[in-house]
Amino acid sequence: MPHSIEPAASGRAKCRGCSKPIAKGELRLGERMPNPFAEDAEMVLWFHLQCAAFKRPEPLLDALASTEEDVGERDALEAAARNGVEYRRLPRVDGAQVAPTGRAKCRCCREPISKGSWRVRLVWYEDGRFDPSGFVHMGCAEEYFGTAEILDRLQHFASELGNEDVAAVERALRSA
Repeated sequence: MPHSIEPAASGRAKCRGCSKPIAKGELRLGERMPNPFAEDAEMVLWFHLQCAAFKRPEPLLDALASTEEDVGERDALEAAARNGVEYRRLPRVDGAQVAPTGRAKCRCCREPISKGSWRVRLVWYEDGRFDPSGFVHMGCAEEYFGTAEILDRLQHFASELGNEDVAAVERALRSA
């Protein structure tokens, strides 16, 4: 069965991308995949449409192509998803944070990320789950991802960032 876009029936499901509840009636992506615990069965993973555009671009594009739902922000979602397909590492972005220690190493340059500096959190998608996979210096982001246009993804998955934090992240990205 293909992936689908439909309104949330009850508001009990959580998004697999951001772990926040999907409100009743809100459009969501249902990514269908084989159930590893039952033969000839499938399971559905639910995503906010924006989270799906950022972290699961291929299933979202498939669903958008076949849906009859009126998706209001279709153009923006398609652009974000196509960007994620073009730059294959973009779906790994999981937000931004200040390094609490100096022990982590950058996945791009392999140098330590100094304590107190901004870094990009990474996740890998495997078997229906997002697993933490390390960090990248803000200055290495363009080289690692292939594009410097990641601020919208950083803000989306690090909603705890205030205006000052967003400005600091933007400066760190530009300083590369």
